[in-house]
Amino acid sequence: MLRNDRHARILDHVAAQGSADVTQLSRLLGVSPATVRRDLRHLSEQRLLDRTHGGALPSGLSIELPLQHRAAQRSPQKQAIARAAAALVPEGAVVGLSGGTTTTEVARILADRGPVTIVTNAVNIAANLVLRPTVTLIVIGGTARSQSYELVGPIAEKTLADHHTDIAFLGVDGISAAHGCTTHDQLEAATDRAFAGHGSRTVVVADHSKIGRTTFAKICPTADVHTLITDSEAPQAELAAMEDLGVRVTVVS
Repeated sequence: MLRNDRHARILDHVAAQGSADVTQLSRLLGVSPATVRRDLRHLSEQRLLDRTHGGALPSGLSIELPLQHRAAQRSPQKQAIARAAAALVPEGAVVGLSGGTTTTEVARILADRGPVTIVTNAVNIAANLVLRPTVTLIVIGGTARSQSYELVGPIAEKTLADHHTDIAFLGVDGISAAHGCTTHDQLEAATDRAFAGHGSRTVVVADHSKIGRTTFAKICPTADVHTLITDSEAPQAELAAMEDLGVRVTVVS
């Protein structure tokens, strides 16, 4: 198991169980206790968890994991969501893509299919697409966020105001009927709101862990979302409440 994969599994396990000890993690990951201790020390230095004697505890109530730690989480669901999202895009469309692991999957599928124009603030998506001959790539400027690899802030918002997309795909940290689309960072929320405001159609791509969740900064009300694409583990009551607000919900298996 690669180091980043181990780190993602550790963070997932600690968040789900509320704690973990070295012996438990060693069995879970199939590595030595010494390797687990090094991983815990590294994650603690990044303030992603709190070290304890013999184990670890979660750090904070709603932490934003860096993109490299999120990439391997729920990957099959994200790929299925991305395939359903890409199916909504006609050939030659202008597509907005905010940052995130699921939108990155959407970008890969669209690039393989082409031709398409992609407007993005995600530097990892841009790096993956820049040499693709079937992609016309527009990268908006801004201040780089190391957590999400996104360019955000007033420069990004101004650039988006000068462009119009046929469809905008948003990655979010939470979406609920009561509180709408949310993320961890205020600047990122404002940039995502600009994506939504300058597109003909806003589609949220979010696995079940984001459904019914609310984080710090509001992007937009639920009613501003045209379509939500999620997976079959999403809470049905929450999906029904969003449908009552006019959101078209697509569930993939």
